[in-house]
Amino acid sequence: MLNTTQDVQMQKQSFSKSLLSMFLLAIVVLTSQSSLQAEDKPADKTDSKSKQKPDSKDNQDEKNPKAGPANPFPNRPKAPSLDGGETWLNTSGEITLKDLRGKIVLMDFWTYCCINCIHVLPDLKYLEKKFPNELVVIGVHSAKFDTEKGTENIRRAIQRYEIEHPVINDANMIVWRKFNVRSWPTMVLLDPEGNYLGHLSGEGNREILEQVIKKLIDYHDFKGTLDRTPIQFDLETDKLKNTPLKFPGKILADEKNNRLFISDSNHNRIVISTLGGKLIDIIGAGTIGAKDGSYAEATFDHPQGMEVVGDTLYVADTENHLLRTVNLKTKTVSTLAGTGLQDRRRTPGGPLLKTALNSPWALSHVDGILYIAMAGPHQMWKHKLGSGTVETYAGSGREDIINGPLASAALAQPSGIATDGKTLYICDSEGSSIRRINIAKGEVTTVVGTSELPNGRCLFEFGDVDGIGADVRLQHPLGVVHHDGFLYVADTYNHKIKKIDLKKKKSTTWLGTGKVGTNFKPAQFSEPAGLTLAAGKLFIADTNNHRIVTADLKTGQVADFVVQGLKPPKPQKTKASIRDPKAKVTAIKPQTVIAGKSLNFEIDLKLPESYKLNKLAPVVYKLVAQGEQKLIAAGELNARKRAKISQPESKSLSVSVPLSASSGTGTYELSVSFGYCREGTGGLCKLKTAYWKIPVTVSADGKQTVIKLEATAK
Repeated sequence: MLNTTQDVQMQKQSFSKSLLSMFLLAIVVLTSQSSLQAEDKPADKTDSKSKQKPDSKDNQDEKNPKAGPANPFPNRPKAPSLDGGETWLNTSGEITLKDLRGKIVLMDFWTYCCINCIHVLPDLKYLEKKFPNELVVIGVHSAKFDTEKGTENIRRAIQRYEIEHPVINDANMIVWRKFNVRSWPTMVLLDPEGNYLGHLSGEGNREILEQVIKKLIDYHDFKGTLDRTPIQFDLETDKLKNTPLKFPGKILADEKNNRLFISDSNHNRIVISTLGGKLIDIIGAGTIGAKDGSYAEATFDHPQGMEVVGDTLYVADTENHLLRTVNLKTKTVSTLAGTGLQDRRRTPGGPLLKTALNSPWALSHVDGILYIAMAGPHQMWKHKLGSGTVETYAGSGREDIINGPLASAALAQPSGIATDGKTLYICDSEGSSIRRINIAKGEVTTVVGTSELPNGRCLFEFGDVDGIGADVRLQHPLGVVHHDGFLYVADTYNHKIKKIDLKKKKSTTWLGTGKVGTNFKPAQFSEPAGLTLAAGKLFIADTNNHRIVTADLKTGQVADFVVQGLKPPKPQKTKASIRDPKAKVTAIKPQTVIAGKSLNFEIDLKLPESYKLNKLAPVVYKLVAQGEQKLIAAGELNARKRAKISQPESKSLSVSVPLSASSGTGTYELSVSFGYCREGTGGLCKLKTAYWKIPVTVSADGKQTVIKLEATAK
């Protein structure tokens, strides 16, 4: 957890005065590191009109348990508005609390550099899937770094992290201040009536939130204030082109064997090519998982750093919290270390497969020791090759830039490693510094960037300043490589490659204009994150541009590096949707239609006032036969197909299904799914699926040409 106030360290939070204790004391044990605090009310003060007593039903519930569940959060203030951000992402427009009425709202205050914020995302995804129709997550991106304030950069982060809920670009921290937030990540909970309930800071709160949400569902379902209407958003991931590489994170050259290894991170695979760009092999099926096996069977979860030792490739399988090994001779993948669960306790290490890890990000090998940049606990770890253990190596676990002996020195989200064989050079990304670890002396120092500042201020000393030593300012560097007394650094958030003279501790801009782009003259990048050297060239993982580029070490000339024949993984097959057994199916009286080429339906949409049909979302239908029939060919049944909007501004749909017989009978279930949004520029759209059971007779004596239906949305 990263605070914006004086204390920037991970801290244990007390459970005192927790909102949760009002109704669920049994889970006190889960709250040793965090609390949902009722005493911290939002900064905005409500007027006297909003400070109302609970309605009669609230009072009745609290006094008479038989009337239904008690309100777990009585007498809470109205939440401040959500306005104040520069723009909304992952949705077609702004969303208001009025739009969200009837939904439980979980606000996630985050910044995309923060490893703790990244760790929260799987919990949010779990809750979104657990409560798809009751919960809406709203991300509030309140940036730490200057680069993180840019809407396009946030858009790329949303795509890279595969976030599926709306996000506010709170560049000026207006929403942050309204809700009295103090640290990243912080989650704020609102009830279906728009009341502020409290907040949770830090990571690892999934169980608490799940229990709280269940209690809120029970109460508001009984009260009638819960709206389970499905909703949909226009996701940024849908705008991505299908490229051969997708957010490649790290890159590793094996010049001796003419090999280049690329972490194709968001394709969840490792690509192997020659140094000239000829595709050799692909490791991984391209789907998320942690399966061992052959190249085609194995799965990863957003892998990052790699190291090759002989015929073994070591992989930091970052979001699986695992270290994997790849036998390059037998073409098989195995798990070396980790349990698959994130370590939240900062354990000192232990047996390989019994010790949980925490976001391993980069790897480097020196004299039989594999060094691991463990971004999650802000530490360096190590594994002696051939041994059965993995353990901490450097860093107290405090997030800061503090020099000194290995055990007492402090690191800040180490994300890149380079070596000259005697020294490790570390990208301390959250401290925007390059650190040096003298392996023989066991001492940590700082090459460029600040260190030893009081109250953790090193974490907020960043920029784009060339110079010497402590005067240098970088911005969240992620990649580093050593060559002939120099370091080349991927100064990620400055979109540059820096060159550092180690003797002089002098840092200069080598490539990049500081602006996002894809040009070669002058060179431009978009958050480059990985570097490696071979054959007189620097290979650069230009992450947000979904490409690898090379730069000649003598001339600085930049060129595109294309892996010949590389294609993106095949799309995963989607599971066929199954109708909710509780869904209402409207029985229609028997219909007799005149014989023709098709069976035609016209659906009149009854939408709520001030709502319109969402023409950007696909309108789909499915026709299922119930019992034997010969009117419609099998190929037209049991498949989702596009319906048509009758007229551009209308609120009616048409479905036309080809007939395969000129007469006959059949009974069919027709389902139609459509989205509808608030008129204007609102970003919250609801979903409706209507079902009808329709007995149909086709006959030359029929009088109808169209079967008319009606779908009412709430």
